[in-house]
Amino acid sequence: MLAPPLRHVKITPALGKLVSVHPTSPAYLQRAAIVTALSFVFFMGTLLIFYLHQSIGYFVLSTAFLVVYIFTMIGWAMQRRNRVSIFENGIAYRKFATRWDEIKSVTANSKSGITIRKLAGDSVEIGRSITGIDEIASTIRENLP
Repeated sequence: MLAPPLRHVKITPALGKLVSVHPTSPAYLQRAAIVTALSFVFFMGTLLIFYLHQSIGYFVLSTAFLVVYIFTMIGWAMQRRNRVSIFENGIAYRKFATRWDEIKSVTANSKSGITIRKLAGDSVEIGRSITGIDEIASTIRENLP
């Protein structure tokens, strides 16, 4: 599998050279794409039925499918931007970036993912939707002081 374009990765000099990038798992993106496509098809179908029958019930149902479609599209676009970047000297996820020596603890949970806590008190949770979550957890543990 090819890595995503690196133009979205913010290079932080203190973290060193980029080692790997872990984007959102394709399974999660495909699931969202299927829900989006189905909700759009149902939206168009109920809108057509509303046009033919002029019943307010079909209009309400059509509007509900439109709302599902819009929120799924927003969520899908936001998930596509999620990626974990592992550097020589640290890790970055969304707006969270830290060096290996600044990490206080790492907790890996099979249901929720990885929780990283910094010495300064900041923390971040990396969800299971990220590709290679087990590899990320082992890399963090290997690099802890």
